[in-house]
Amino acid sequence: MKKFLMAAAAGTLAGVVVTTQVAAPLLAQEATKNVNVYEQLDLFGDIFERIRSQYVEEVDEADLIEAAINGMLTSLDPHSSYMSPDDAADMRVQTRGEFGGLGIEVTQEEGFVKVVSPIDGTPADNAGVEAGDFITHVDGESVLGLTLDEAVDLMRGPVGSEIVITIAREGETEPFDVSIIRDTIKLTAVRARTERNTVVLRVTTFNDQTFKNLENGLAEQFEAAGGAENVSGIVLDLRNNPGGLLTQAIKVSDAFLEKGEIVSTRGRNPEDGERFNATPGDLTDGKPIVVLINGGSASASEIVTGALQDHRRAIVVGTKSFGKGSVQTVMPLRGDGAMRLTTARYYTPSGRSIQALGISPDIVVEQPRRAPETEEEDNGPTGRFEADLRGSLDNDSLSEDEIRQIEEERAHAEETAKLREEDYQLAYAIDILTGLTALSPAK
Repeated sequence: MKKFLMAAAAGTLAGVVVTTQVAAPLLAQEATKNVNVYEQLDLFGDIFERIRSQYVEEVDEADLIEAAINGMLTSLDPHSSYMSPDDAADMRVQTRGEFGGLGIEVTQEEGFVKVVSPIDGTPADNAGVEAGDFITHVDGESVLGLTLDEAVDLMRGPVGSEIVITIAREGETEPFDVSIIRDTIKLTAVRARTERNTVVLRVTTFNDQTFKNLENGLAEQFEAAGGAENVSGIVLDLRNNPGGLLTQAIKVSDAFLEKGEIVSTRGRNPEDGERFNATPGDLTDGKPIVVLINGGSASASEIVTGALQDHRRAIVVGTKSFGKGSVQTVMPLRGDGAMRLTTARYYTPSGRSIQALGISPDIVVEQPRRAPETEEEDNGPTGRFEADLRGSLDNDSLSEDEIRQIEEERAHAEETAKLREEDYQLAYAIDILTGLTALSPAK
């Protein structure tokens, strides 16, 4: 018993020694860390006072604090930032689908403003601004050295006023100026139309209206075609779509999926992770889908594309997407401002992160740059065919209705061929769906 008590005492003593040896350095390290933080805050206060009292010109104290806050956030990543009360109000308006500006989604790269994508039908889009363009000057003033918010402020102005931006574009030897008239940007989240027997859903952004617009547009096109059975497939056009609301990306993905994971998010703490799954019901009743993407397809667009690609629900066509695989949470702050903070990464159903890598299409199809128009125009085939020959025999194996159907199909094919001149990638997507329909078993 005495030996047992001695052993227990020795064990207790060893435990105390080990605990002291391990815990004491950790506590000392934590205390040192806290001291360093407070020292740095004192240093910030010293610098603030020096600037306020000794800078060559009088400065606005509120502007100094705001610049310091924004600098802290923008040092984290390109998507974290501080929003002043005015900026926060603009953001809330933008997610509802109407705001003033040029109509471009931008980020910052190597000190310059980079266009993620122009928004369809906006002044920037009409002026020829393209995804991947670098904006180097605004009205002759260089944006190099400015924060993204400062550069964006330069581009803001009254509706109807003119702005000249200088663009550096890959493939162009010299930067060039583009004149744009500012306007009120009214976003139509989804435009639906039918090309041949294919419904094209052009999704320009993910705002509060997106899923409702998509659902209504799809129903209208099915009705106009005389029923879903007369539609060969769907083209979901996400080119130059800069993203938007995560909730809308999930709803749009769910519109085409019957089950399975759509996307998962993983934050700093494992318990903060979330998974979002599809619910039963496919708005297209299983029709084949082609998704179109390019370098301007970002964020929410990549969530939808990744979900449909991983579930083998769609063929992805185009070029590699932008590669924004992070989630930003907008947090209200005192004084009606807000903070946009990156809080998680998102992952496609197969568990891949597309951060900085993007979504790779199943079929890479470049969009050719439009060649300058020439006076000589190609009016189509000039050769002669059997039917053109004098006295050629009639085709007596087909009825008039069958001949008419063949001629209509040929006319549709020729219309698609013309579309290649306007939008090669879209025409390619429609050709894929036409081919899939041709291989489907006859009903």
